[in-house]
Amino acid sequence: MNDDKQYEEALSFLFSQLPMFSRVGAAAYKPGLDTSLAIDKFFNHPHRKFKSVHVGGTNGKGSTSHMLAAVLQAQGYKTGLYTSPHLVDFRERMRVNGEMIPRRKVIDFVNKWKNCGYDGHPSFFELTMMMAFNWFAEENVDYAIIEVGMGGRLDSTNIITPEVCVITNISNDHTQFLGDTLPKIATEKAGIIKKGIPVVIGEAEGEIRKVFDDKATETGAPIIFAEDNTRIHSISMAKENGWDCCCREGSVVIPLPGDYQKKNINTVLNAIDAMRGAGIEISDENVLTGLAHVDTLTGLKGRWTVLRNDPLVIADTGHNIAGITYNMAQLRRILQERKGGNLRIVIGFVADKTIDKILRLLPEDAEYYLTNAQIPRALPVAQLKERFDAAGLQGQCFPDVKTAYDAAMSCASPEDIVFVGGSTFIVADLFGSL
Repeated sequence: MNDDKQYEEALSFLFSQLPMFSRVGAAAYKPGLDTSLAIDKFFNHPHRKFKSVHVGGTNGKGSTSHMLAAVLQAQGYKTGLYTSPHLVDFRERMRVNGEMIPRRKVIDFVNKWKNCGYDGHPSFFELTMMMAFNWFAEENVDYAIIEVGMGGRLDSTNIITPEVCVITNISNDHTQFLGDTLPKIATEKAGIIKKGIPVVIGEAEGEIRKVFDDKATETGAPIIFAEDNTRIHSISMAKENGWDCCCREGSVVIPLPGDYQKKNINTVLNAIDAMRGAGIEISDENVLTGLAHVDTLTGLKGRWTVLRNDPLVIADTGHNIAGITYNMAQLRRILQERKGGNLRIVIGFVADKTIDKILRLLPEDAEYYLTNAQIPRALPVAQLKERFDAAGLQGQCFPDVKTAYDAAMSCASPEDIVFVGGSTFIVADLFGSL
């Protein structure tokens, strides 16, 4: 059997035999560390063979993880990067120095697992996490940036003992699992804070800040609130689609043009300070180099990705209230700056997302192309249309993202903006069709 067929069979096993939260939702959610610890023992504790940085939070943890990995790569460290979900290729979830895991490694890991005799039922996330850790250990990486999947306290990645923890922010997301208030969600996210390990908090106010302060005091963890320590001297939109940023290390154009990235960049710079304090050598020059080339060094995409300019086409994976708020504000600003043109939005959501508050954030004067991603968890477009009608928004229905996108593009003039988003999986389907 050739490698292509074996690889497809390995993916089929992962996707079909194991519950995958991103596809099916709540049925796949499996809190707790018992299974992760059991699998970790079988593979001889691979996470103990490399140093790590643990990155959690509601929004921005993916971008933050990629920026930190890029800086470590620029410094010359062999760097692992574990993130989720993937957009087009499963192997995007795990990279070493920006290169995705080879197909052969996926095949070998799945075969080893299938023949190990373990009688438990790990989730898709638990097993793919261990695939990443095992590969990072085999590759002898110096450091790995590990993104939390969901929450923190009971997330399967929480078996690691990192050099530094980072929590970007807290917003309402996955409330059915993490709690129905921001302090409850913060308590779950704070579960990655460990005894004596420095932790950097990107954004936190009031009760949320107290949750993190209390957890840091309980664990004796040095805590840095990035909001209190502005590491950015000045920042403005660059001509090259990104941010022209001046910080203590110098000036750099960072190719991540989303408005929300300004806070992520400050969090990253504070995290770099904490990493340096933990003994990780990082030069000023390589901070700037890593940030300047984060997209090419790590393969980051889907964060305010500009696909073309006439019309302006933007894809962004923001999918909760905080993410959509940033995106809609930035779209309105760009539309005003262009002094003409229409806003066309290709949009869809997952079925378990509470979208009524999100719909209130959407501009009434945009043209909407309603659709659904090709996953079981997607909110069917007919149901989305009902929700739009109830919210007083108008939209046309399309059976898939490609059809909706093509319809938006066929109507768009060069002055228009076409935005694709609402769900990571809407963006994933778009990228998969291009």
